[in-house]
Amino acid sequence: MTKIFPLVSHLETLQKDRAALAKLRRGLDSTYGDVEMFPYVVPFLPKEKYLHKFYFLVASLFGMHSEPGAGNNESIGTVFSRFAQNDSVERRFKALINTDEKDLSYHLRQAVSLAHSKNIPVNYNRLLQDLLNWTHPEHFVQLQWARDYWGSQ
Repeated sequence: MTKIFPLVSHLETLQKDRAALAKLRRGLDSTYGDVEMFPYVVPFLPKEKYLHKFYFLVASLFGMHSEPGAGNNESIGTVFSRFAQNDSVERRFKALINTDEKDLSYHLRQAVSLAHSKNIPVNYNRLLQDLLNWTHPEHFVQLQWARDYWGSQ
């Protein structure tokens, strides 16, 4: 079951606020966001500072594609499975699930941009939950995304 994060609930209230979304997008190229996004993210940060980067990343991605998929529990693997299947999509997906934490932002920006171009919603609660577990030694998030992607073909 996917946890409901207060940050994501707050972001969803900003879905039609073009100025707020623009401020959130400014954080796309920064690990800890842009100062303009602080009012939208900082109140929701957990005590564990090493997790903050994931909160900023999800907020930035939401600014880029504010079509939330809160009604579904789809992982990014499922989102990828909904794209037209070709070698390019599969290469992008493999690169994403094989990436380390430092390059995750780059690959997720590509994925969310593609979802935006196809009007496919993203479940940001699920995404944040998955990112918080990205570095688990058993790689269960990456394995689940792979199941969601290749299992549906």
